[in-house]
Amino acid sequence: MREPAWRRTGKTPDYRFSLANERTFLAWVRTALALLAGAVALDQLAPEIAPTAIRVVLCVVLAIIGAVLAIVSYRRWAHQEQAMRSDAELPHSWLMLGMTVVVSVAAIVFAVLILVRP
Repeated sequence: MREPAWRRTGKTPDYRFSLANERTFLAWVRTALALLAGAVALDQLAPEIAPTAIRVVLCVVLAIIGAVLAIVSYRRWAHQEQAMRSDAELPHSWLMLGMTVVVSVAAIVFAVLILVRP
């Protein structure tokens, strides 16, 4: 894979900050994997939690959110790295708010499904 052109611009940031940025990226990737694992587990291990159509929709939504999160986390890592290379302010991200809302809504939906399950 080719190195992005922006990696040859600006000055190389302190390695500690680059490694911290990378650890944050990896944490977001772990979260994406957890969402994907949750989708698979819901489909395979809890078929009685909801009618098939609702369960499939929940699984697909979780899987799509996991895939989107993986893509967005790479973009976030790249933007942070670019900002550090150019001594610019770190860019704002709505990722944290978005993930908070998604996880909260998912928790509420699953709590309701568990409570109303026969």
